[in-house]
Amino acid sequence: MKIGIFGHGYQQGKHNLLKRLFEKLSIMEAEIYVDNEFHLFLADALGFHPPVNGLIKGDTFDLDIALSVGGDGTFLRTAARVNKQNIPILGINTGRLGFLADVGANELDETLDEIFKNYYKVEERSLLRLHTEQRLFSGYNYALNEVAVLKRDTSSMITIHASLGDDYLASYLADGLIISTPTGSTAYSMSVNGPIIVPQSNTYVISPVAPHSLNVRPLVIPDTCVITLTVESRNEYFLVALDGRSEVFPAGTVLTISKADYTTKVIKRFGHTFYETLREKLMWGADARSK
Repeated sequence: MKIGIFGHGYQQGKHNLLKRLFEKLSIMEAEIYVDNEFHLFLADALGFHPPVNGLIKGDTFDLDIALSVGGDGTFLRTAARVNKQNIPILGINTGRLGFLADVGANELDETLDEIFKNYYKVEERSLLRLHTEQRLFSGYNYALNEVAVLKRDTSSMITIHASLGDDYLASYLADGLIISTPTGSTAYSMSVNGPIIVPQSNTYVISPVAPHSLNVRPLVIPDTCVITLTVESRNEYFLVALDGRSEVFPAGTVLTISKADYTTKVIKRFGHTFYETLREKLMWGADARSK
């Protein structure tokens, strides 16, 4: 089995987990490939030189499974690297909350045993695609979590004119507007009081950020809708962020946001459900008085 390992910078305390991961994969006789930048980090920052079959340097590679070692941010970066290659991704959590990277250190060995026995499920997660008439977003123009349109470094709010298909929706006077997938409903969207959406729902959420009008609320829409946004700003510029990767756009730019023509494949263990994640990560139903 060809296994690709992607990661980010870590604290020294994560060294033991990384050693366990590589040792386990070697015992399982996996072909191990490591993202080149992560491999440099392991060598330079941790002095760790695991045996590997090769390095992943470009945007095209042949893997059976990708392992994202880190938090949800690392998972998003891994998904961007995998892109349309239909490689399923397993998130191993070394961060904090972990909705995408939900396999903890105490589950590592058991999870990898299941992977090598092909005992796992793959969930398909929808993405958003950003389009502009002229290519303004220079990087990867897809988002697994959200597309956020935000004011730049100024106290003045921006006005965002929004349409769904041919229908005018509203003009939002706010600090910004978030278009979220179900996967992203537990991320930035949740922080602005957007609803939590089950991953398999064929919907998106439009949530304003600090709206000037208190009667403006998040809106759930079918993911077949094509969303068109035009922004007015006193600053003449605004920010567009795709899963946290932001660039500056000139005011008046027309943004078209629609469902991507491919999905991100996420590996989940049997018995691990979204509802269990809500109970564990967000402590739904937990009573602080209980000991």
